[in-house]
Amino acid sequence: MRLLIITQKISIEDPILGFFHGWVTELAKKFEKISVICLEKGNYDLPENVKVYSLGKESGKNKIKYIKNFYNLILGLHKDYDSVFVHMNQEYILLGGFIWKILRKKVYFWRNHQLGNLFTRIAIWFADKVFCTSKFAFVAKYKKTVLMPVGINTSIFNLESRIQNLESGKRRILFLGRMDKIKRPKLLTEALNILDKKGIDFVCGFYGDPTPDTGDYYESIKKEVEKSGLKSKINFYKGVVNHETPHIYHEHGVYVNLTPAGSFDKTILEAAACGCALVITNTSLSAEIDESMITGPKPEDVADRIYFWLNAPPALKKEVCQKLTDYVINNHSLKALTDKLYEQIVCKLLP
Repeated sequence: MRLLIITQKISIEDPILGFFHGWVTELAKKFEKISVICLEKGNYDLPENVKVYSLGKESGKNKIKYIKNFYNLILGLHKDYDSVFVHMNQEYILLGGFIWKILRKKVYFWRNHQLGNLFTRIAIWFADKVFCTSKFAFVAKYKKTVLMPVGINTSIFNLESRIQNLESGKRRILFLGRMDKIKRPKLLTEALNILDKKGIDFVCGFYGDPTPDTGDYYESIKKEVEKSGLKSKINFYKGVVNHETPHIYHEHGVYVNLTPAGSFDKTILEAAACGCALVITNTSLSAEIDESMITGPKPEDVADRIYFWLNAPPALKKEVCQKLTDYVINNHSLKALTDKLYEQIVCKLLP
C-alpha cells in the first residue's frame, strides 16, 4: 500500500509538532511508499521511501498559493497513493474530499479536539474512518471513529536515563507545553505561591513558547512571578524540540499539566514514561492513570497535590510511577499506534 499523509508541519526541530516526524518514520516501515504534503517543512531526516512536499508556508504566507499547490499535488501524485491520512486539519478534507471520492481514494482523518462545528461534520462525512485518542473528543461519538493509542516513542521516552532511585530531581517541578491560557500556567504559579508562603522547598521550570499573538499573556505571568517574589524558584525557558525533552523529564520529579478535561495531552504520557509523578486536572483521564495524580482545578488543590508528591515516600512514588510507565508502554507506544493505524488503513482492505 502507498499512503498520502497530509499534516501541518514536518520538522524534527518543531517544539509542538516535532513528534509527528517520528510517526512518519515508524509508518514508513509498514508502507511501500509514503508521500507527505505539509503546509510548512523544516529540517527532517526520513527514510528513502518517504517524499515530502510543502505547500510553501516557509517561503511566506499566501493562502491562494497554498490552495493552488494543494490541488496540484493531490492530483499530480494521485498514482503514487492509494489512501489518504489527514492529520488534525479538517480543511484539507474539505478541499480534497470530492476529488478523493472521484479518484476512489480511502480517506482517514485524525482529530482529537474537544470542539467541532459544521465543517468538522462535513469532513467526518467524507472520511472512511476517523481516529482520536480521547473519548471526549468531538469526533468520538461517531460510529466510524476508532479510539487510538497516543503514540509515545518509548525508545526515547523511558526510564533508562533516570537514576533507579526516583529521588533524582525530587524537589524539581516541571511545566512543559504552550504558554497559552488553555494550558493554565497561571494556575500553577498561583499554586506555587501557596507552597512558597508555607516555606516548602522547590524549584520549577516552565518550558514552552506562547502561540503567536498571545505574548502579552505569557509576559503577564512572568511579571506576576516577579511581583510575588518567586523569581528565585521559578525559571522560564524557550520551547524544546520533542526529541530533546526526555532529559528534561528525567531532571524533574513532578510533572504538572493543567489542561482541562476533554483532551489527552501526549506530554502527560511522555512524562509518565520517563518516571515523573503527575499532577493533572484532566478528570477525563481518571480511568487511565492513578487517582493520586489527579487534582481539582483550584490553586489550593494543585498545591496540595504537588506537596503530596514532593514528600511522598520513595517506595510509593517508585511503585506508582513504574505502573504508569508500564501502562504507557503496553497501551500507548508509537509501535502500538502505527500497528493499529496500519490495521485500519491496510488490513481492513485486504481480501
